[in-house]
Amino acid sequence: MTDRAAPDDDSGATAPRRLSTRETAERLGVKPETVYAYVSRGQLSSTRAPGGRGSTFDAAEVDALARRTGRREPPPAPGELVFRTGVTLIENDRYYFRGVDATELAREYAYEEVAEWLWTGELRPGIRFTAPDEALTAARGAVDALPAHSSPTDRLRVAVIAAASADPFRFDLSRETVLAGARSLVPTLVGALPPAAGGAGKRSEEPEGREAGLARQLWSKLTARPADEPFVTALDGALALLIDHDLAASTLAARVAASAHAHPYAVVSAGLGVLEGPLHGAASGLAHRMLAEVLERGSAVPVVADHLRAGRRVPGLGHRLYRTEDPRAQALFALLARVPQAAGALAAAHDVIATTARHMPLPANVDLALAVLSVSSGMAAEAGETVFAVSRTAGWIAHALEEYGERPLRMRPSGQYRGPRPPQPLPAADGLSQRSAP
Repeated sequence: MTDRAAPDDDSGATAPRRLSTRETAERLGVKPETVYAYVSRGQLSSTRAPGGRGSTFDAAEVDALARRTGRREPPPAPGELVFRTGVTLIENDRYYFRGVDATELAREYAYEEVAEWLWTGELRPGIRFTAPDEALTAARGAVDALPAHSSPTDRLRVAVIAAASADPFRFDLSRETVLAGARSLVPTLVGALPPAAGGAGKRSEEPEGREAGLARQLWSKLTARPADEPFVTALDGALALLIDHDLAASTLAARVAASAHAHPYAVVSAGLGVLEGPLHGAASGLAHRMLAEVLERGSAVPVVADHLRAGRRVPGLGHRLYRTEDPRAQALFALLARVPQAAGALAAAHDVIATTARHMPLPANVDLALAVLSVSSGMAAEAGETVFAVSRTAGWIAHALEEYGERPLRMRPSGQYRGPRPPQPLPAADGLSQRSAP
């Protein structure tokens, strides 16, 4: 937020800084309506802005009121966009869901239980999310109509749109309706995905279909291998660990959509659109391919060397929010250490870490841990992106619930225009004269 200084007067003294109503509300941490309530109670004075559009406020007086009212958050730095959130805190190389260590939650509880905690702050042991028949039928029909080569994210985006069309209550943004829709949307996305190549070829229904936990339902969509309990536990842990990670790019997009009061399905669509970028959700696929090559060649040394020679980063290493190993990777590695079939891929991942540490010590991030899961279980390279998207749907909904309670359309940055200054002549197509009146 930038203070707006009034122009100097004839005496050479600088006039007091004036803030707009929006800037005053942000500095006080309140809604614009509350600012005018302060004025009516005599706690703030206001001056009509030039041209009669809105009011302005003395910055020093606003700061004094902020101190009196005990507002704890410092004003954001100039140009910095800050969101008040109670969903996720990242601090001291750990991350927390509603103040509880997220890795401990993922170790102790299933994905659905952690999602419910994130949404409501209440723990509901044994909760299962169920897809409604109408939404599931619509989503499956839409997904099945896609070309065979469609990516998992393509299928998920189409499934979200189809599920939205089947929900007549999607425009009801009340908390309970949004939560009910979220509990049905996540399993609808999983149920709409076709079985993994080489699998049964037919979507299962019972007994390990819609009544099973979400991780077990998702397993058959990612690999043709039978559901092994330690592997499914690791997949469930990955889902729980990835639910949210503060304001990642896709979450910011989701909050912008929610700020416009887009319905929850549209919020999830916005998140999926950003997630598909190679620098976000697709990053685990790069780590998968690298890890598979390390296993094929028997050593990380030539693989790392090839990446560096080509000017590419070694995937699955480093994270700008953590100085040490990504806690999500740490937790998922621990779960995978209990899976005998994952031993080879896990050793390959540690080989990559040790090889790069000789010259640039970069700890593992969650993409490398997801690659261990996908490579060792016979999943496709895109499986990590699917796990990420399904899991993060719950996080986008949690942020949407927060944003629905904020002032609508509050995210309206100003563009810094760098084009030609007006007035410019009306353009005319080459070789053609401008239209003239008959």
